[in-house]
Amino acid sequence: MRLYRKEGNSLQILSSPKDDVEKGDYLLVEDTNVNRKLIVQVIDVQFASVPGLLEELLRDSTADEQVHGENFDPLGVSSHINHIQDARMLICKIRGTIVNDKLHVNSSWLPCRSKSGIKKISFNSLLKHVGGNDRLPINVGETKDGSPLNITAHDLDGRLNIITGKKGTGKSHLSKLLVLGLVDYGATVVVFDLNGEYSGLGFSTKGGGNQYSGRVHVLTPGANFRVSLSQMGLSVILKIMIHALGLPGTSTREFKHIWKSLSQQGKFTLQDLGEAIRRCNCNMHVRDALFSRYHSLVNSGFFTDNEESTTNFEKLFEKTKKDGGALVINLKNVSSVDRQIVLEYTLGNLVNLLNQWKIKSVFLFAEEAHLYLRETYWEDIVTRMRHFGLFTNFVTNQPDTIKENIYRQADSIFLFNFTNERDLETVSKAARVDSETVKSIAQELPPHHCLLIGRAVKDFPVTVKVKALDIRTMGQTRLFFADRINAYNKLSA
Repeated sequence: MRLYRKEGNSLQILSSPKDDVEKGDYLLVEDTNVNRKLIVQVIDVQFASVPGLLEELLRDSTADEQVHGENFDPLGVSSHINHIQDARMLICKIRGTIVNDKLHVNSSWLPCRSKSGIKKISFNSLLKHVGGNDRLPINVGETKDGSPLNITAHDLDGRLNIITGKKGTGKSHLSKLLVLGLVDYGATVVVFDLNGEYSGLGFSTKGGGNQYSGRVHVLTPGANFRVSLSQMGLSVILKIMIHALGLPGTSTREFKHIWKSLSQQGKFTLQDLGEAIRRCNCNMHVRDALFSRYHSLVNSGFFTDNEESTTNFEKLFEKTKKDGGALVINLKNVSSVDRQIVLEYTLGNLVNLLNQWKIKSVFLFAEEAHLYLRETYWEDIVTRMRHFGLFTNFVTNQPDTIKENIYRQADSIFLFNFTNERDLETVSKAARVDSETVKSIAQELPPHHCLLIGRAVKDFPVTVKVKALDIRTMGQTRLFFADRINAYNKLSA
């Protein structure tokens, strides 16, 4: 391999057909004269453009069709010509420079063209030059050369991460892997499970319990997840009334008076709230608006007057303090309005508990968050809530539903396959990687392979095959012809 050209942050390297180099590989360009090394990543492999090559190929194709017989080539010239015709041009991005075994993230130095040696370098060898904290490892899978790839729990602590890719590529599988990896180290994780995919985390593939059985708590609104009015403060119920149920400003002021007067009496029930609304001395339209929202609360099935059947968040988090645990909020089969009620209650209580230091911090995994998170929460999550100790991981197959400023502030992105140019353009706005790398590598990722970008891999993008998990799969598509396919496979075997 030989250096050919440098343009900005890009480097072009001439390569022989025998060189085993693929897209995504890292190369080390070493200049022995100055004891410096350049780290580059291959983002595309092309045929080298040689002057006169097109004419030669056309001449060869015409000769093959019209001339019959054996080629007489005693000097072996044709092998050299074929070698030149098959020469590769490696399009690379400069990732850093190694000087005296220390890594510097810059591309200002240019190695000698004639004296430099070029060789492949494994990703794990590259990370040794980076250094950093390697404690609390979470095994994500393996790289192209078969070596295991670990990120650390520290890489997710206090960070904003995005997991994205098109449908069926393995996003939720990786999300589950990260959830269990955090639980292994005693972290508290809350999952907003839109499709019931995470309810099997506590079960093995054979159906029995696994090592996480006692640490995964699945909460289904209206079933084993219900709350009473006395559990909620004014701030939480107002968020539900305003943001989930759309209560107008005038009615909100009247609701505050009603709630405060009931709170002075101590505990109160849904019936007490309904009676207070009926008796309130207010405009008829205000009363109608309050009654409409009141009936939405009652019909949601999320609220109860039976204190024994309520769910106490604080006690649930106490269970997770010692050994860690995951609270899975199962939102499957929950209507959009009821989903908003549950989400406003959950996030409101989380922030209150974090603000009072009753829990240290929480890792939040939000599947398809654009379907239930209101606009203002996007800003809160990347700014205010991070300071409280709420660290969010977004999982989506629609990258354009996440705001551009979220991508720019994301610490790590786990990118699965996308073939749509518009989707790739959206993800490429991330501040931690150049757009060419995203667009070139992500389009050719096979299923269950992802491109890791950002802090989790020390800002060195790498492709990894995500490892399998011994958990019950709940997110599979139910197929009509599955039985026939299985029967055919048995006969074929």
